[in-house]
Amino acid sequence: MPPKSSHREVVTTWYGAFLVEGGRVVATAAFPSDPAAWADRMRRRRAGEVAPEEVELLRRPESAGVASRDRRLVALGVAVSVDPTTLPDLTPYEPDAARATLRTLGLDDATRALHDAWDPAIHLEEAVRATEDLDGMLNLLGERLVSWGSRDAPQLADVPEEKVRGIARSLAEGRRGESSTPDLPGPDPDLELARRTFADLYRSAEASRAALERALEVAVPRRAPNLSALLGPLLAARLIAKAGGVARLGRLPASTLQVLGAERAFFEHLRGRAPPPRHGLLFLHPTIQGAPKRLRGKLARALAGKAAIAARRDMVGAAAAEGLSKQYAARAAEIRTIPAKEHRRGRGPPRATRST
Repeated sequence: MPPKSSHREVVTTWYGAFLVEGGRVVATAAFPSDPAAWADRMRRRRAGEVAPEEVELLRRPESAGVASRDRRLVALGVAVSVDPTTLPDLTPYEPDAARATLRTLGLDDATRALHDAWDPAIHLEEAVRATEDLDGMLNLLGERLVSWGSRDAPQLADVPEEKVRGIARSLAEGRRGESSTPDLPGPDPDLELARRTFADLYRSAEASRAALERALEVAVPRRAPNLSALLGPLLAARLIAKAGGVARLGRLPASTLQVLGAERAFFEHLRGRAPPPRHGLLFLHPTIQGAPKRLRGKLARALAGKAAIAARRDMVGAAAAEGLSKQYAARAAEIRTIPAKEHRRGRGPPRATRST
């Protein structure tokens, strides 16, 4: 049996801090014996803060050179303990009748933690995901609707995508359309009714998607005014959803934000099957989507830099800054003036040097 370690270690529970050595308690610093104090100490531990009793215990002469398995105490000069030995039983030091209040204290602390960690942007994320789900659903429904409608109107087999809405409206209203072939019989009455219901489903899904998009255009500027002003509400919402919230997006560097949404292309690059991606969701911005291919990487890099600043401003609740959009517009105009040869060589226009 291995010998027990004799080093001194600080152990903190929900009712006090203890200095232990060799399986016995050397010194104690009990928390005040009331539920409010216990709740405050639990909150401090969850937030990574140090309790006053811990500070008082570490100031004692016998606490010199102690270690702890609790990394909160590192800021006070306590070494991190990796000793696997069993700690002594501290239950005799529990206050009388305190165990009865522990469950209530834990539930209250969990409620506060949930409230502190709650990010209202979760509803933006769900709305964006619902929009993406509806996009996939509309593609499938529209494809099936055109296929079904072409059975008695063969001209619909190669109909452009923008005409699917008109086909759905005609079928939902029970009209076979002008392109129907008169000598081809329609479906049985029951199937005709089923097709009308199917067309109504397509139109309902389309109406739901339009409602979600309108709601995002109203809600996103309230939650992320800087990103909305720079990117537009819909693109800002997609970036927030992809990052997992405004706070997480605000902590991302510009280089990561630039390729956010291009994870598949990035992993293909890591496998050596493709070049590195130059943009992800930022490609949906009009200035990048409509730009020549040789300019998109530089434009995405410039836009990502401003978007990172905007996300950090939204993370701290700052008001919308109009200067970001103007700065990006000026940089985009500067990029468009770069000759094609310089793009191929990887050079850009000369930058103005700062005066000292």
